Amino acid sequence: MRFKGGPTQDEVMAVSIQKLGIKKGDVVADIGCGTGKVAMAMGEIADKVYAVDVRKEAVEASMVNIKAWGRTNVEVRQQNGLDFLRECDELDGAFIGGTKQLHDMLVLLKDRVKGRIVVNTVLLRSMNQAVDTMVKLDMFKEAVQVQVSRSQNLAGSIMFRPIDPIFIIVGEVV
Repeated sequence: MRFKGGPTQDEVMAVSIQKLGIKKGDVVADIGCGTGKVAMAMGEIADKVYAVDVRKEAVEASMVNIKAWGRTNVEVRQQNGLDFLRECDELDGAFIGGTKQLHDMLVLLKDRVKGRIVVNTVLLRSMNQAVDTMVKLDMFKEAVQVQVSRSQNLAGSIMFRPIDPIFIIVGEVV
């Protein structure tokens, strides 16, 4: 099932999860979880993952996918990300894969996370907002732009078809 923005590409997800620095024993959140793909991958490492999305169809797809993969440590919530952050306990990390209210989310995450926050976006405006907000909150670590291309057959040979570039913005609360 596809949603606006589509699922996170495997290669981008690998970089994003590495940047999160998840460890065994961690409790993390995937805010704007879509299909649950990132939450499931985070669940391979972390002890507990909250997959949060306000969209009913996203939550339903996440639940189906998580059940199919046998993930018992991923809890799916149909909830606004800000509401989730206002009521959740401390997190060791958070992934934001596309969301409105980014500034407000980052402000709340500053007090909820003891570790890294990773934001993925294709929009320059969101990238600038994430960087500016993280700098003001004294938690900006780095911004990375990732461009992936995949091989494809063409005229008896192989070409590489580019996939949209994505910005990965990393913050850290210590």
